[in-house]
Amino acid sequence: MKQPLWFLFLGILAAGCQPTQQTDPASDGASASGEATSVQQSGESVQNTGAASSGERKSVAFVTNQIADFWKIAEAGCRDASKEFDIDVEVVMPQEATAVVQKQKVDDLLTSGISAIAISPLDADNQIEWINSIAQKVPTITHDSDAPQSSRLMYIGMDNYAAGRMCGELVKKAIPDGGKVYLAIGRLEQDNSKYRRQGVIDVLMGRDRDMAFYKTQPNAWDPNEGEIVGDKYTIVATVTDQGKPEVALAKAEDALVTWPDLNAMVGLFEYNPPACYQALKKAGKLKQIALIGFDENDTTLQAIKDGECTGTVVQNPYMYGYESVRVLKELLAGNKSVVPESKYLDIAPRSITAENVDEYWEDLRVKKGQ
Repeated sequence: MKQPLWFLFLGILAAGCQPTQQTDPASDGASASGEATSVQQSGESVQNTGAASSGERKSVAFVTNQIADFWKIAEAGCRDASKEFDIDVEVVMPQEATAVVQKQKVDDLLTSGISAIAISPLDADNQIEWINSIAQKVPTITHDSDAPQSSRLMYIGMDNYAAGRMCGELVKKAIPDGGKVYLAIGRLEQDNSKYRRQGVIDVLMGRDRDMAFYKTQPNAWDPNEGEIVGDKYTIVATVTDQGKPEVALAKAEDALVTWPDLNAMVGLFEYNPPACYQALKKAGKLKQIALIGFDENDTTLQAIKDGECTGTVVQNPYMYGYESVRVLKELLAGNKSVVPESKYLDIAPRSITAENVDEYWEDLRVKKGQ
């Protein structure tokens, strides 16, 4: 593959950059020149001014797949890394969870002169050519969800299949005798979604597999439609909502009518467990139908404390943001060794239950500055 031009000149760029003074860690959201980290979300933007716009400083971008509380935690990591590594950061949260809107946001960043990008692809299989075109212009990495067939430099995130298996174990803990299970997820076009869902299914179907199995056995994936029946557990449906919490809630309510003998509801995106929680609460079925979550929404964590949710599998979005900024800063300084041979920086997931929810939640509040 032809080497991108920017990569050949990284050493030259690094030699021409003058060191700047690191910021005071006690300052909140400020760069070395005293400017706030640029943030774009909900269709609004706060533009960098001064040194950053005059070309004396470089800016990197952290692009998410939509607006969510999950990404606010990643934003905190970006903010802290911006101060520690003395580089301006733009956090961009597309208002709509679509590949079209995501592309528009990235195109705007490139036009504005952004120096490097970390992106969470919405539709990896169909965004390869686009990601390759970005990588020809600026250093490009992925986070949260990967696009392994693209020419991105590396992926920062967790093993989503392993995380899915952890979630499946929580389902087994909640309903050890088996039963009917409803899966809710935003979309299945994303690389992380597919692996996460499959991990849950394989645990419940009693399969001993790993992510590598699916990389070599493309026909082994379970179909997205219809029931998946095992000896003890039945996946009644995998329901998508395209990243819309209000749709997730409506579909969760419908599920309780469609399957009145449901035993467990599993939400695999950050906003899915709260949607299931609200549906169960409205139907008066909290603690009657098990709830198992993913990510660290406050509603989910409180439900765990109250005994209304068995547990949740959490990522570490703070470190997604922090490490993305660190890696991009190193790349812009000409340090190619920051990219591991595997092109993968593993940030392991954790299972949060009643035993550790208080400790986890307090640490999360500190990271978010609450």
